[in-house]
Amino acid sequence: MLNMPKPWRLPLLVLVLAWALLALLYHGTIGAMVSIWDRSETFAHAWVVPPISAWLVWRLRAGLAPLQPWPALHWLWGLLPLGLLWLMGELAAANAATQFAVMGMFVLLVPALLGTEVARRIAFPLGFLFFAVPFGDFLTPWLMERTADFTVLALRATGIPVFREGLEFVIPSGSWSVVQACSGIRYLMASVMVGTLFAYLNYRSHTRRWVFVGVAIVTPLVANWLRAYMIVMLGHLSGNTLAVGVDHLIYGWVFFGVIMLAMFMIGARWSEPDAAPEPAPAVAPGVHAALSSRWSAAIAATVLLLVLPSVLRMHADERSAHGEPELVVPQLPGWAWRAEPLASWRPAFANAAATLHGRYEPEAGGDAIGVYIGYYRDQRPGRQLVTSVNSLVDVETDRDWSRTLSTLAVLDTDAGRLGWRVGELRGQALSQVSGGGSLAPRLRVWQIYWINGRPFTSDWQAKLYGAWRKLQGQGDDAAVLLVYAEKDGAGPDEMRLRAFLSAHWRTFDTALSGVRDRGAARQP
Repeated sequence: MLNMPKPWRLPLLVLVLAWALLALLYHGTIGAMVSIWDRSETFAHAWVVPPISAWLVWRLRAGLAPLQPWPALHWLWGLLPLGLLWLMGELAAANAATQFAVMGMFVLLVPALLGTEVARRIAFPLGFLFFAVPFGDFLTPWLMERTADFTVLALRATGIPVFREGLEFVIPSGSWSVVQACSGIRYLMASVMVGTLFAYLNYRSHTRRWVFVGVAIVTPLVANWLRAYMIVMLGHLSGNTLAVGVDHLIYGWVFFGVIMLAMFMIGARWSEPDAAPEPAPAVAPGVHAALSSRWSAAIAATVLLLVLPSVLRMHADERSAHGEPELVVPQLPGWAWRAEPLASWRPAFANAAATLHGRYEPEAGGDAIGVYIGYYRDQRPGRQLVTSVNSLVDVETDRDWSRTLSTLAVLDTDAGRLGWRVGELRGQALSQVSGGGSLAPRLRVWQIYWINGRPFTSDWQAKLYGAWRKLQGQGDDAAVLLVYAEKDGAGPDEMRLRAFLSAHWRTFDTALSGVRDRGAARQP
């Protein structure tokens, strides 16, 4: 502080105190973000984002020192939509929304308390902070599909016959499976962050910067596809002695490192010299005299706008239902409930407050229908219904089942027309089936979300509706309903499921509403 220009001492102190208040009020969101950095290799690079951002600001200190920090109160209006985004994200247990909102608040406080000119000169270091938000996991399934598409296409172009089903494929020398580590999401996240930093430090032209950022997005995608193809080819040509097990991950990182190094070496050929420092604008007469009242207004408005979302969040929590939900088996005429599941498959919906998994058998005889209900209440990170890790099959840990098809269907039920997700699952690894094993069991699964009394198939619509209902004090009760049958080659399983759901959806809906209403009735 002793060497700091005098006009900067009070503004920086106020900014640091505002950041401290923000961290105190939203410590849960910040803690969740840091825990993801710690446990996820995909987002481990986020640890270096705040230090890099601070270093980038330090590089500009000579040009910042002559400036007069001046509160720009109109920027504080931006805290309102950010606070609303955080609130809706909290109510919907959507980590990305809450973390982007809090990071946006950190950034927005800079122009609000130090002025627009200061923020303009450090705009990139401020924007770079958003790379600290763990975002992009939703791309993983799409990236896995594209990796499998390219690998199979390249193998066939090489003359190698391939049989593919879902994310698994078999070639004459063995079987392969595209798992999460093969998606390339780690390469993509690291490349975009480092590529953006490289473009900022080496180019002055916005056109060159955006072109290089585009290259930093496309390069890891193509590199990952080539990596997957090369690993399969190494395994195929070596009789599965090379590029198997942990080796293929090591080869992948080495290949990615070489590609990134080549990208930066080529990009450096078009680097531009640093721009001349901008002169400091003149301070208008009377500015210093007006600072006192302006700081008072800035501090009061900042405290109010930062506190308001957390107060609304506590209010919504107080009006919601709490406690463990009590699931009761819906009674269907002509069907008898058995507590044993129809197959060995277990849905990958984690940490439900209550579950029901079994099968209905027709009293008149015939094929059974499997039913799974996962009910969620008091949702929070790690215990929410709609999330990227909740799915029919966990591709990372489930070695017995894999999904081979995913589509949408519309069904006329006893309560009207409803959209459903339809998936097909295959038991056993593809290698076991192709290797002469018994015919793999297959299931057809119909899925729907029940969010506080309304059905949904869309993740984001379910999230938004759940958040809106909780904001209204209606609680966050939600459930996933999975109805499934053993798949037959001719497709009668499809007709059985359609007939079953058409006749009994209203009963399931009523049963779920009863669970919610009993929970609400217990509240004081």
